[in-house]
Parts: sequence; structure tokens; C-alpha cells
Amino acid sequence: MGKRVVFFVYGAVVYLLFLGTFLYAIAFVGGFAPTALDGSATAPLTTALAIDLALLAIFAVQHSVMARPWFKRAWTRVVPPAIERSTYVLFATAALALICWQWRPIGGTVWSVEEPIARVAIWAVFAFGWSQVLVMTFLINHFDLFGLRQVWLALIDEPYTPVVFATPAPYRIVRHPLYLGFLLAFWATPVMTAAHLVFAIATTAYIVLAIQFEEHDLAHEHGVAYLDYRRQVPMLLPFRRRAAVAPRDRTAVAR
Repeated sequence: MGKRVVFFVYGAVVYLLFLGTFLYAIAFVGGFAPTALDGSATAPLTTALAIDLALLAIFAVQHSVMARPWFKRAWTRVVPPAIERSTYVLFATAALALICWQWRPIGGTVWSVEEPIARVAIWAVFAFGWSQVLVMTFLINHFDLFGLRQVWLALIDEPYTPVVFATPAPYRIVRHPLYLGFLLAFWATPVMTAAHLVFAIATTAYIVLAIQFEEHDLAHEHGVAYLDYRRQVPMLLPFRRRAAVAPRDRTAVAR
């Protein structure tokens, strides 16, 4: 029982750390935090770019490698399965906090929207993007995604069961509405600085690449069911006509 309590406390603390860092990251991207994407150059251009791209690479490698099934199989020989997800969240939180802490603005303005109504509209898209990210996590089981469900089940001595597949409304429009929310939040800014543009381009490229790895794993795990879903629903842009998703064989949801 003592170990299960420790696991639960660990998972809860990690979740709170993540939540605080996530909220700070919203302010960081929006330019409301003590550190921000935007601002005057604080280092030579090549140095700042090298640091910023290295920070993004650390986040991308951590986020993708630790999410792969082969890594999880090896990792859970060291880390108990009950806290595997919480540990992943801890490392992801550390990588995100590192970006917020060490990011180097590089100055320069790519575009600046001065018209008040247009600025309000852009900030509305920014807020909508972050809201969409949060809502999507609850639609696909927020507490499982961030490790709390796993440590709770361990605490009450219940076996873990994977979250079953479901296609709530947004998942019938695009396969990755959570990632779409991030893209809206990263690109919607009335003042696009050079550093913000680097961030937006790099994170967009990473999201598109990460989706390929993620969908490869889902197709391997769920076979024809996911392949059918992938054919029927667009990846990120809900512009093309799509067929209805058959209710049979639903076993996983793309995150």
C-alpha cells in the first residue's frame, strides 16, 4: 500500500507541475509572461537561432521518442508501469519549462496588425486554439493522458485498462483536433516577430512529423479499424468531403 500511495502522490505532483508550466507556456507564447517568444535580440542572431532550435529539438526528441511503444517496453523495465505516463509527463514538462526559461528573442517584425477589430479577432483565435487543446484532452480522457488515471488505479489496486476508442464530434471533422488547436495558438498573433515565426514554423513541422509516427503506431496497433478512420477523416484541415466513420472496431483515438 505504501508504494501505491507514493506513486499516487508522485503522479499528482507531476500533474500540478505540468499544469503550472502549461499555463505559463500560454502566457509565454502570447507575450504575457516575464519571458516570452517575442522581444528585442539578447544575443547574436546565429547564437540565438542555434539555442532556440536546440531547445525545440530537445522537446521534439523527448516528446516523440518517449511516446514510442518500443521505448515504453524498455522504459517500463526500469520505471513501474503505473508511473510510466507520469514520468513521461514530467520529462515533457521539463522540456517545455526549458524552452520558456532559455528562449532567446531575436527581434525583427514579420507582420504587425494595428487595426483594433482585427487584433481582437486574432487574439480570439489564439484563445480558441488553447481552449480547443484543453477541451480535446478531456474528450480523449484528460486524466489518462496525463498519468493521473494510472496512479489512481494503482492506488485502489485495480488493473489498468486502455481507454477505448471514441470519435467525439471534433474527431469526426479532423483526426487531430488537439494538434490543430496548437497550430491556431502558435500562429495567431497580431505581431509576428522573427523568433515567433521560427517557433511557429518549427512546431508546425514537428506536429506534421509527429503525426506520421503516431499514426504509424495506431495503424500497427489497431489495423484496419484505424486505416479506415484515417481514410475517412482529414488529418488537420477539414476542407475535403469525408465519409462517415463506421462505429465498428473502434479501439483507439488519435491524440
